[in-house]
Amino acid sequence: MRFSQSSLLILLLLLSTGVAAQSFKTLIVTAHPDDETMFPVTVFKLVRELGGSADLALVTDASGGYNGMVASKYYGMNLLDSAVGRRVLPAIRKKELMKAGEVMGITNFFFFDQVDDSYSTDPAPYLGGRRWNIELVERQLDEVLTKGRYDLVLCLVPSAEQHAHHKAATILTLRAVARLAGKKPIVLGGRTLSRATTLSFAELPGYPETKVLASAPVYELDVSHTFGEGGKHSYQIVADWVKAEHKSQSGDMNVAMHRGDVEVFYYFAQNGPNGLETIKKLFTALKASGY
Repeated sequence: MRFSQSSLLILLLLLSTGVAAQSFKTLIVTAHPDDETMFPVTVFKLVRELGGSADLALVTDASGGYNGMVASKYYGMNLLDSAVGRRVLPAIRKKELMKAGEVMGITNFFFFDQVDDSYSTDPAPYLGGRRWNIELVERQLDEVLTKGRYDLVLCLVPSAEQHAHHKAATILTLRAVARLAGKKPIVLGGRTLSRATTLSFAELPGYPETKVLASAPVYELDVSHTFGEGGKHSYQIVADWVKAEHKSQSGDMNVAMHRGDVEVFYYFAQNGPNGLETIKKLFTALKASGY
């Protein structure tokens, strides 16, 4: 087997960080299909460049999201109509998610099928069991985490302006990991930002499990760095490939296409400080891998 000089340097760096010897097994927990577009390059690199694996658990039934104006022509039905959407979107959006997963290298999908209802920012009705079957979701998360024996769990940053479903999915994930017996995976909250955007997140008020560790840095992966012939390549193309699979969401994805410069991740306090070195090494390897 032949290695280029640059490949050997990357291999030596990965070995020195210990990441190559421990390919991360990752679980992504999201509320909706297309939420994974908040950090697709990180998942792509974890799996396809560092040799890890990733699974995804989807909390809702994917029956919401009526912004497919162009997609209505593609699918031959009115996806702006909520009655049509409730009937057809669950199957359509799950298939789209699995196609997006092919890009990133996701292996297994777990569907919890809780109602994807109207937009709000209050997670209480979902966490309180008034809109979702929380006992069922908790059992499903416990089973997935126990069987999966993951090293890392990725979910969305539960910041105040976020959709209630996003917040609830993250809070349920943090609680499930806290319940887990034995070795626990490290949980990170992620999202994509442009360089012109600043995000300061310490904790979602009223939900202490969302507190981030004050001594932890915000971990970043630059997805806009250009390379190759004429500098015309960047990892933003990976994010675009993933977004393009969500055709039923043609309005939202059109706005999101080729946007976002960095994928940022917050380290939750419940992880404790012992995992900081592991995550530091991981992000060093992520930045060194590929191009």
